[in-house]
Amino acid sequence: MQHIFKVGTDLNKPVLLLLHGTGGDENDLLPLANIVDPTASILSVRGNILENGMPRFFRRLAEGVFDIEDLIFRTNELNQFLDDAANKYEFDRNNIVAIGYSNGANIAASLLFHYADALKGAILHHPMVPRRGMQLPNLDGKNVFIAAGVNDPICPQQESVDLKELLEGAGALVEVQWENHGHQLTMSEVQAAKAWYENKFN
Repeated sequence: MQHIFKVGTDLNKPVLLLLHGTGGDENDLLPLANIVDPTASILSVRGNILENGMPRFFRRLAEGVFDIEDLIFRTNELNQFLDDAANKYEFDRNNIVAIGYSNGANIAASLLFHYADALKGAILHHPMVPRRGMQLPNLDGKNVFIAAGVNDPICPQQESVDLKELLEGAGALVEVQWENHGHQLTMSEVQAAKAWYENKFN
């Protein structure tokens, strides 16, 4: 997978896994990571799928309707990539915190839904429930931050409520920040994510 890896100045910090939204690339969330933790190492990945020329992490059948078969395949592909990257760049595979926006948040949530140890924690900006009707792995002690819009036209409010309940049902510790700005990524939610991160991982 196309990616950027930057070694941080504090190797005890989690590696920040950056996962862009539809049409973004591996450069999109670098400024965001610098706000959340300027000392952490960064692994920023570009999605392998193109939708009308726009990179994504998995296919969808329509707006808000995921291609579940492809989602499962791409989630496994990303998890394997993280294994390989940890070996290549010599970082702790068990110390990765994802920061995802929109489509990137959905693939990060899918990692949590499918693998108990894929991520140490996650910051999910405007995520949806990746899959319904499945048994989640044991996520005891996993910290997850969700930033969601009360009037998000792409990601209905109920999606974030359901995602929180599903993750908590598997043992994760979930905090939700509600915004009034639709689907866009706002500085206020990034600052809230930073405060949450510093509380959980410093």
